[in-house]
Amino acid sequence: MEHNHERLMLEDQEQYQKTMFGVLGMRITELTPDRVTATMPVCDATRQYFGVLHGGASVALAETVASVATYAQIDRETHVAVGLEINANHVRGKRDGIVTAIGTPLHKGRTTMVWDIRIVDEQERLICVSRCTVAIVPKDRQRT
Repeated sequence: MEHNHERLMLEDQEQYQKTMFGVLGMRITELTPDRVTATMPVCDATRQYFGVLHGGASVALAETVASVATYAQIDRETHVAVGLEINANHVRGKRDGIVTAIGTPLHKGRTTMVWDIRIVDEQERLICVSRCTVAIVPKDRQRT
């Protein structure tokens, strides 16, 4: 099934700017069936109280990458992609600049996809490694 990946470059869509995606300054920079990348600034909105990148912000970026990657590959008329499980190991702190998340698929199934997400700094040093399972749910079964 062909999908127009360019239409999913979320930073261009006003509706996303008021969500966590927009508030945290996330930007999708690459979107293919086997790789998605996104950036996020390390700034007041993404730092924890002690001045370093908040682990929750890293996890939000990782889940965003996995969800967008999955959503780009499903029938969006009939299904949605929702996070089912995520884990993360925070291996290096970061005080400022930009982090980049690189997601690659570990499993692409009919009802779930599993993504490996590595978050790196500008020198490509590992900041966080995450694995996220995304459920592919029929819209008629989606709970509100």
